[in-house]
Amino acid sequence: MPSGVHGVLVQRVSALPEGPFDVSWLPAGARRLPPGRSRLHWEPASRAGWDVTAHLGLATTEVVLASWPAAPDNWPRLVRPTIHEVTGLCAALAVATVALDLSNRLANI
Repeated sequence: MPSGVHGVLVQRVSALPEGPFDVSWLPAGARRLPPGRSRLHWEPASRAGWDVTAHLGLATTEVVLASWPAAPDNWPRLVRPTIHEVTGLCAALAVATVALDLSNRLANI
């Protein structure tokens, strides 16, 4: 990982098992993650592989979503299912929230 960054912001995760991640570098001084967005951070493990951590932005904080200590060199393949599922869940919750807000507004008319 280049100096001056503290991970990548996941923009999109392919639904294909071998599909790509679309990411952008997240500068070290960046604000916390927006709700429903994921950040991946990795660094060399002490013995072999990579220590990989995924963070998830919530409405008021950022939490550790998952960690993969000493993940093998093909770690993107390992973490892709988790990130893909969480991204889909966050999108579904966002749609449900908008629908509930609209329903409440219509009920008050």
